Amino acid sequence: MLEIKDLHVEISGSEVLKGIDLLIPDGETHILFGPNGSGKTSLLMTIMGYPQYKITRGTIKYNSIELNGMPIDERAKLGVGLFFQRPPSLKGIKLSEMASIILSKSGLKLDLAVAAKALNIEYLMDRDINSGFSGGEIKRSELLQLFAQKPGFLMLDEPESGVDIENMKLIGGKIRTLLGRDLEPRHRTKSALIITHTGYIMDFVDADAGYTLLEGRIKCRHDARTLFEGIQKNGFRECDVCKDI
Repeated sequence: MLEIKDLHVEISGSEVLKGIDLLIPDGETHILFGPNGSGKTSLLMTIMGYPQYKITRGTIKYNSIELNGMPIDERAKLGVGLFFQRPPSLKGIKLSEMASIILSKSGLKLDLAVAAKALNIEYLMDRDINSGFSGGEIKRSELLQLFAQKPGFLMLDEPESGVDIENMKLIGGKIRTLLGRDLEPRHRTKSALIITHTGYIMDFVDADAGYTLLEGRIKCRHDARTLFEGIQKNGFRECDVCKDI
């Protein structure tokens, strides 16, 4: 579903990604680990098409369609979705209005009232998006919008960030549902790339592979849980010399 080859990216004249190669097949969920400033969010923003992230070399393909140079809205229409770590507040547009707009563009049949109740955000539907929302409310608001879009390839930037345990159970379960992880592997069609520092998301979403990203380069690929346990024990120093890619 997603294929990245020799991707080099600059922002404000500084190279932040230095030759990324990545392949995420249909139906697979991959986890990305790495210290702060290693380029994880830059990778997601580049895939989504944010113009400040300038590709200097390499290609990004989604379902064999090259995304280089394609604007953000076109990528979203193709089925690329992004769950922000810190989404902006949007004054003057209600969550219900945004969800309805997304739903009209995706052409899906979704009862927004039922979806909002399942995410426990009925009381937020008539409020400006993310304005005064708590961390958990912001994440649940993001999920409602993604259920309305139902992207084929989903990127999640630290879905546990700023979320308490009770909210994490709800959010983790709904992410699992969105990705179809309860289906047999041969029936899964949604793919994902998830950034995590805490690893909590793996209690809800089983991953097919894990990577570490260090200084703009992917250094290691392994079973996600095993890789995370190694990072917890030894930090990222062993990942820097890992040959398992």
